[in-house]
Amino acid sequence: MVRIPDEMNAWVVDRPGPMSTEPLKRVRIPVPEPLPGQVLIKVEVCAVCRTDLHLAEGDLEPHRPRTVPGHEAVGHIVAGATNADLTVGSRVGVAWLRSTCGTCRYCLRGAENLCLYSTYTGWDADGGYAEYLLAPEAYVYPLPKDHPAEKLAPLLCAGIIGYRALLQADLPPGGRLGIYGFGASAHLTAQVAIAQGAAVHVLTRSEKARELALDLGAASARGAYDTPPEPLDSAILFAPVGDLVPVALEALDRGGTLAVAGIHLTDIPSLTYERHLFQERVLRSVTANTREDGHAFLAFAAHNPLQVTTVPYDFTQATDALTDLAADRMNGAAVLHISN
Repeated sequence: MVRIPDEMNAWVVDRPGPMSTEPLKRVRIPVPEPLPGQVLIKVEVCAVCRTDLHLAEGDLEPHRPRTVPGHEAVGHIVAGATNADLTVGSRVGVAWLRSTCGTCRYCLRGAENLCLYSTYTGWDADGGYAEYLLAPEAYVYPLPKDHPAEKLAPLLCAGIIGYRALLQADLPPGGRLGIYGFGASAHLTAQVAIAQGAAVHVLTRSEKARELALDLGAASARGAYDTPPEPLDSAILFAPVGDLVPVALEALDRGGTLAVAGIHLTDIPSLTYERHLFQERVLRSVTANTREDGHAFLAFAAHNPLQVTTVPYDFTQATDALTDLAADRMNGAAVLHISN
């Protein structure tokens, strides 16, 4: 029998604002009790996503006061499991998509990521910057127990949403892919594309990120606003910088597609039809992921081991992790270690 305490340590978004104003606050809150269809998870680690930063700094309007952020949590079920696949003791991952209605026109056509009534971990409900996490059983992912939790956590958003973005970019077999920005999600997506036979060109302002890209097998690595060495069949914009949209569009070959992977983007400058969109170039956004995307990516990762570059932080250092992310002071994915 697992002993579950009455209270737990957690970080909440107290007053959204720049990281210099310390918008996160460490608090003691009650451990939630699972309702039917939910599981209670003792969190081992939670990766730090740029979406957490957008929520903390107010780029994303909070959906509820004093929310616990975090949506890349790895832990073990301690209460509430009801089926043969998930039992008390099972290791699971909790990702961004928390629930969908299952009945709207988008859910019925297999596009649950566009659900009119979707909810999200760490935005609509408390997330993984806490010792315990409550999640709907149908939306958690079984994870292997023999892998380091720190290496699994970034797969749950950085990996899954990057996989979704790669699908949306319509990269042809053996194609030429441009990746703009090279953080947690991009460094995983690049490896997926390379494993599929693509030539990957990375464009980012960080010299260390360019070195990492080349180490992972990228065909080239240049500055964010530089021209890639060859026209691109597809591109993915991971950096939340609207100024890069026309840059990436202009780098596309005829019929190329640019997928914008972020939930937040600064304003896009004016586009010139002939330079940026003519010749059937496509600009599209990426809005969350489906559970099908998540299961497909995790299955790919299980059969094609990825090099997951992480930067560990103690649970007490959540503010430091987000501050370093805001300043681009990390290579790979920050991960909060919450419990053993």
